[in-house]
Amino acid sequence: MSLACPGQDSVGAARTARERPGFVRATASDRPGVAQPVPEREIPLQPWPRILAMATMLTLLALGAWEWRMRTLQLMPGDLGDYASGWAEQRRRIDSEDVPVAIVGDSRILFDTDLARFEALTGVRPLQLALVGTNARPFLENLADALNFRGLAVVGIAETSYFRRETGLRADALKLYRYESPAQRSAFLLHRALSRVFGFLDEEYRLSRLVRRLDPDLRAGADGPYGEVWKIISTTDQRQSGMWTRIESDERLREHARLAFERSRMRTGPPVADDVVAMTLEATRAAVAKIRARGGDVVFVRPPSTGPLRAGEDRRLPRARGWEALLAAAAVRGIHADDVPQAQGLTLPENSHLTRACATVFTDAYVRRLANLTARLPLRADAPPALQPADCVAAGAVAAAPPSP
Repeated sequence: MSLACPGQDSVGAARTARERPGFVRATASDRPGVAQPVPEREIPLQPWPRILAMATMLTLLALGAWEWRMRTLQLMPGDLGDYASGWAEQRRRIDSEDVPVAIVGDSRILFDTDLARFEALTGVRPLQLALVGTNARPFLENLADALNFRGLAVVGIAETSYFRRETGLRADALKLYRYESPAQRSAFLLHRALSRVFGFLDEEYRLSRLVRRLDPDLRAGADGPYGEVWKIISTTDQRQSGMWTRIESDERLREHARLAFERSRMRTGPPVADDVVAMTLEATRAAVAKIRARGGDVVFVRPPSTGPLRAGEDRRLPRARGWEALLAAAAVRGIHADDVPQAQGLTLPENSHLTRACATVFTDAYVRRLANLTARLPLRADAPPALQPADCVAAGAVAAAPPSP
């Protein structure tokens, strides 16, 4: 059965007369009288295999050039990035494993803990659950609610980060731990696999971020990208994190990171309010009590900081009002960097975090103190000898401030 209408020959002739170039899409008006007109576009004959080969070659060349450029900036394969999915993956281990030691805290205990040194001293590799720019208290409370956790919680704090109501930068980590969609999980696994091969995938060096940082003053009087903390961290498997090596060697990036921290609210904010202090003390006491009721325990660690940043922290929350009050309220033991001789004079390039080498020295120092504070974590008989600041401090490096009087 033909679908053409009467007068098809004349219509065909008229259509031929109105023939368009092949690269212009034919429309219903070009086919009057034809039933169910469907827009058509003729595909011109082209050497498609050669075009595909050329496009592939140009893409690979551009990719290779970008990867080469990023590696010259010391962005190397194996830096997996510190994402909420990675934290959630580690947190779920508590639900299925007997975890003897878990670390929660902010970026200082994350940067300043060498998991391999911890394991060499004790035979235990701790679960690293600290997060950059994030209040440790909600995560201690989450650990207190984990019925399967009966181990030792090491809580690393910067007081002005811990004594506040807000969770901070990585509040999404707890949400992702509770529910992670298949798309989120698969995207994370794919990104992690590719990050073992390519260095250009670093989140802090996306092209969009680099373009935004070209202008340090987007608007007068407004916080621009230069006031933000840029890349300072590198992360490998099991969230072993440390200072990006370029911060130690690149003066401009080091000074930028220092300036960003000195402008942060941790230093420039008002003194911590009494009600926030009271809330923090009570929440900590309750969380510690829950963990101890199941047979676990909690120890606090205060890593070093120095310079104007440390002065601002002490102004906002003096040690007696923060650290000492916290230990007393929760009846917990603590290790303050100011009280550990081996933690004095360590190198903090941007005043807030230790170099990788000094992080190993600090880990050695605080783990040995932990072994003295709790029978849960004895030193191995074949533990390596103790480290000293001289094992990591370079001449002219920025050292930690001496203990406060």
